[in-house]
Amino acid sequence: MELTLAHWIYGLFTLLILITMLLRKGIVLPALMGIFAVAAVFNKSLEEGFTAIFQANLIAAKELFSIFLIITFMLALLHALKDLGADERLVMPFRKIMKNGHLSFFTLIAITYPISLFFWPTPAVPLICTLLVPAAVRAGLPPMLAAAAVAIAGQGMALSSDYIVQVAPALSAKSAGVDTASIADKSLILSLITGCVAVLCAYFFYRKEIRSADDPKNNVEAEQMVAVPEEKNQIYSKHPEFWSRIFSVIVPLGLTAAVLYMLCQKINGGRMSGFEGGNGAAFIGGVAVMLLLLTTISYGKLHALDYVSQHLTEGFVFAFKSMGPVIPIAGFFFIGSSEFSADILGVAAGESPALLFDLVAAAQQYLPDHAIFTAFGMLLIGMITGLDGSGFSGLPLTGALAQSLQSGSLDASVLAAIGQMGAVWTGGGTLVAWSSLIAIAGFCGVSSIELARKNFLPVIIGLLLSTKAAILLF
Repeated sequence: MELTLAHWIYGLFTLLILITMLLRKGIVLPALMGIFAVAAVFNKSLEEGFTAIFQANLIAAKELFSIFLIITFMLALLHALKDLGADERLVMPFRKIMKNGHLSFFTLIAITYPISLFFWPTPAVPLICTLLVPAAVRAGLPPMLAAAAVAIAGQGMALSSDYIVQVAPALSAKSAGVDTASIADKSLILSLITGCVAVLCAYFFYRKEIRSADDPKNNVEAEQMVAVPEEKNQIYSKHPEFWSRIFSVIVPLGLTAAVLYMLCQKINGGRMSGFEGGNGAAFIGGVAVMLLLLTTISYGKLHALDYVSQHLTEGFVFAFKSMGPVIPIAGFFFIGSSEFSADILGVAAGESPALLFDLVAAAQQYLPDHAIFTAFGMLLIGMITGLDGSGFSGLPLTGALAQSLQSGSLDASVLAAIGQMGAVWTGGGTLVAWSSLIAIAGFCGVSSIELARKNFLPVIIGLLLSTKAAILLF
């Protein structure tokens, strides 16, 4: 394949995006400029360049809208639980387990992981940090270690697999041209390996900092914890305490039952075998909506007609705030894929260029053809893309590169999962101080820079070992 000027321009803007990420700046502007430049040069028309900007964003929005919906439904459910106070009841029993700093460290991880897996770490952080972290600090766990536990379990281990909400594997799969389920399954295994190694390393590296439960410094630091009061809707239920207890049990049991049902279907090869074709996200989303309706009706009675709309709006606002910038970025990398480039560039399906694949294929003769080099190179690229502090904005790039770099020993789904680990663990909130790690640090009253330094060695060790495991297992 002879490289054209459009190929070189696409490669130039891809490099520019990587450099922008390294400089910790936003990459939406170069992504949009890249779409215009590539389309204008490819079609030899400024008019087609302008049209391609809209088309690329429209196609990316269509492809990714299911992700926005599942985030919306899960966030709406969490807001409905907050109205009842059921969100607090979900974590209250675990305070009793926190007898000392050592138990508190692992208890925080055990609670943060499942809550973040179902509801995403960003909305889960205020709940955990305001209700559980002060109790952990009073038991002797230093605020810095409490923050590290929450970050590793939520922003790292839960978010890097994103096995329930499936935003990350869906983004990777769209660009890699593979099924979401194949990446979801592999990323779950890799995230658990990375997370377990990081947790154990963090504990053994810093366990000497844990104080005794009767140390007077514990209460002083616990009182300094930031607690942000959240507004709730007016109470209309005659029995809010009763419904709070009921739904603090029904919601986690319902969501867990839905996941177990899908896993059983997958094992038995049933009609709904796991997450194929997005059925898993649709099923979980549907269950979440029904739980949302039941929770809101129990709380607001006739006022539920307004509350459901309010909670869904809050969910959509959060989804677009957190995922909105991904659309133009995905649009740029979609134009480099033959699956989407025809519609974006306005050419026949048989004439659709594969700009990124052609560039990688041309450069492959100069790269060592070895599984270890490819896997760790993908990890490094993922970590570089995560330096923008998003964690998700680089997934279209790692997915597209995975499709181009796949070989006999490592297919696209494996490489995309490795790239996803690097991107999300780095930018999702464990290794860079300008990511959502700021929220955790703020709630725990510690420096986000120091927290990133605390996480660095345990997380890097975990990522290296999980990448090696990916080569051996897959």
